[in-house]
Amino acid sequence: MNGKIYIIGTGPGAIEYMCQRAINAIAASEVIVGYKTYTKQIESLIEGKELLSSGMRQEVERCRQVIDIALSGKTVSMISSGDAGIYGMAGVILEMLATDQIEVEVEVVPGITSAISSASLVGAPLMNDFAVISLSDLMTPWEVIIKRIECAAVGDFAIALYNPKSRERIKQIEIFRDILLKHRSGETPVAIVRDAMREGCETELCTLSDMLEKEIDMTTTLIVGNSQTYVAQGRMITPRGYKL
Repeated sequence: MNGKIYIIGTGPGAIEYMCQRAINAIAASEVIVGYKTYTKQIESLIEGKELLSSGMRQEVERCRQVIDIALSGKTVSMISSGDAGIYGMAGVILEMLATDQIEVEVEVVPGITSAISSASLVGAPLMNDFAVISLSDLMTPWEVIIKRIECAAVGDFAIALYNPKSRERIKQIEIFRDILLKHRSGETPVAIVRDAMREGCETELCTLSDMLEKEIDMTTTLIVGNSQTYVAQGRMITPRGYKL
């Protein structure tokens, strides 16, 4: 008899920001699999369990591990940071199961993704329609990313920006900013959130014009407002449209 797979989003990293279902799923699991940085963040929850952790760029191997463990009859949890279904491991595992036509019980347990945690730290910048875009072109061609940026800019979406800049990837965020400046004011508010809800968390409000002067790296999430977004009392606000 096959086991069960939990694909768990642990949110920003601190246990206090995990949903109770995620905590229960980990408790019900015999084996925990995940990127070592993420499993370390919840080590108090996984004491006494079999732990299989590995480094970056081993996502596909980890997913195959999880499926093999479930087929052996065990209950296993795959750990993702944020939400497992948003740039996480849920899609990879489900694709593998569908491709290989493997029938096994799966539950995707949601977590707080960085767009949501970052937004809460700076006000209410995502109160109306918004887009989430990653500037990483490891999985998505850069030409496709550019098209998505342009569409979000034309549509006047607030934008939560993931993976904005790395040591090797510097020009992409400049191109992102230049595309947006064609469609909205340089005074458009921008929130820069580093390590949202983790140790060392920092937030800063700036504008579209001066955002590139700020410290931005791979642990940073940016939130760019739409044409209606403003800053008041130190908080970034995008109106929903209520008559006040």
